[in-house]
Amino acid sequence: VDFLRSLFSSTLGLGSAEKVLDELTLAGVARYINGGKCKNIVCMVGAGISTSAGIPDFRSPGTGLYANLQKYNLPYPEAIFQIDYFKKHPEPFFALARELYPGQFKPTICHYFIKMLKDQGLLRRCYTQNIDTLERVAGLQGEDLIEAHGTFYTSHCVSFCCRKEYTLDWMKEKIFADAIPKCEKCGSLVKPGESILFSLERDFPRCDLLIVMGTSLQVQPFASLVSRVPKSCPRLLINMEKAGEAGPMLGLLGFGGGMDFDSDKAYR
Repeated sequence: VDFLRSLFSSTLGLGSAEKVLDELTLAGVARYINGGKCKNIVCMVGAGISTSAGIPDFRSPGTGLYANLQKYNLPYPEAIFQIDYFKKHPEPFFALARELYPGQFKPTICHYFIKMLKDQGLLRRCYTQNIDTLERVAGLQGEDLIEAHGTFYTSHCVSFCCRKEYTLDWMKEKIFADAIPKCEKCGSLVKPGESILFSLERDFPRCDLLIVMGTSLQVQPFASLVSRVPKSCPRLLINMEKAGEAGPMLGLLGFGGGMDFDSDKAYR
């Protein structure tokens, strides 16, 4: 077990379990940020940061986006964002895209908070599960963002041999014509650009504060990113429910890579 622990720690870039915050509260996080030692904040955000903009969340019974898509018989909610399912059944994704298309909603205080972190020189990157582009509307640029489930700003043919790029206007015309976008070159599906190849080596090993907002952390590989920051890195969850807690296997090995809210060992 000690060997496996050492191997996983070096592979995942996890350091020692140093306690950085003077207390596990919002005030403690604020003091840490204002103390000058916090210079590389990574944000991970999901649909919950956009609900106050009028965009339905995903899981509310009867009113959530997933509930409204059940006529498509999704095998499970997260399938809508998985590329293998999309290639076979693109209709649910584009039904969702019509509801969330850019220009129909305004950013929330969460989006402007992330922009403020950028303006203060503290934001290393924002990783978003959202396709509503409200991070961009709030003032974040392409280099500030990893849009894990795609972005309307660029779309690509899903064929590995083609990958032809299409514009925002081209995609908008197809979506609102109720048409499934097909590549004009090879006939394959076209999807708002995937960004699943996360910038792990650039961002997470250097992160000194991870802020997670408005996500249930149930879609992989996005959800696993909470365990990729150094072991001393404080992690703040702003959410309606607990999320991202450690899985039993990592807990058995003594890593605690997931979130730990309640145990006596919680330190960050």
